Amino acid sequence: MSQLSTPYTLKGLTLRNRIVMSPMCQYSVDAEDGAPNDWHFVHYASRAIGGTGLIIVEMTDVEPDGRISNRDLGIWSDDQIPAHRRIVDEAHKYGSKIAVQIAHAGRKALDAEVPVGPWNEPFDATAKTPRALTTEEVWALVDKFAQAASRAVAAGYDTIELHGAHGYLIHQFHSPGINKRDDEFGRDPAKFGVEVIRAVKRVLPEDMPLLMRISAIEYASYAYGLKHSLEVSRAYRDAGVDLFDVSTGGEGGPAVKGKPGNFPGYQVPYARAVKESLGVPVMAVGMLDDFKLAENVVATGDADLVAVARGMLRNPYWAVDAIRQLDGKADVAKPYLRGY
Repeated sequence: MSQLSTPYTLKGLTLRNRIVMSPMCQYSVDAEDGAPNDWHFVHYASRAIGGTGLIIVEMTDVEPDGRISNRDLGIWSDDQIPAHRRIVDEAHKYGSKIAVQIAHAGRKALDAEVPVGPWNEPFDATAKTPRALTTEEVWALVDKFAQAASRAVAAGYDTIELHGAHGYLIHQFHSPGINKRDDEFGRDPAKFGVEVIRAVKRVLPEDMPLLMRISAIEYASYAYGLKHSLEVSRAYRDAGVDLFDVSTGGEGGPAVKGKPGNFPGYQVPYARAVKESLGVPVMAVGMLDDFKLAENVVATGDADLVAVARGMLRNPYWAVDAIRQLDGKADVAKPYLRGY
């Protein structure tokens, strides 16, 4: 039996295998009210049928102007809960657990009339200039994250991931090159993320784990390194994060010399560094669509879970195919048995 196919338990969450569908925005044309539609329903249900252990629904935002585009999902209103619950119930029907990634795009909110962020610098030369949030507005956003998490619980999600990577709002606050504030949310780069984590934990069931995606390093001219991200992540761990989903980059701005090319497994060493330094479970991500590579990441202990992104866009049944190739057999939905 492969390590990839073994169950995994974290607090009250038990997954049938170590395979995760990474959150990927769908930019669906019919999602302008922020609610998931039929595209999202089929998209996520098919990956549950395909054997995925944990499905993470794409970046879902705490307010309309927190979306990257006006075609992204939201969870800022109770009216959006039924559409989320429909997807959750269908995923459960086929044996998958399902999470939602809660976020705010901050200065990367492309369709907001005036984006907001910790500071008033755009993320690149073509982007809109953001307005720096007041201290009172920052505290109000902390509450919006908690309200969004409460709605996610009401929708039946099994766990929640906070998006603290790729240049979105939580990342913007903990990046010294982006956050140039002189208030309490500037003097301590981890404070916004810590307050969001604490607020979210207060509305989660006690046995529900909280996941968080981080960028372990940046690549812009103002880039922070692993030492900084480990310090910030230690504060996030102590505030209540149970597992880190470890990525890199995405912050925007001119790239520094030496940014690595994308190659299979290039981010895995950062996942292992977080795991070893903080003593917490981690999820690895980044071109892990080769079945044997994904197995190796888990089998060697580099990460506890493997998140697959573009590989699952190409193949909704990636998990079944991976386990079948590694183990010689896999559970297949009865209507598809003839295909195997």
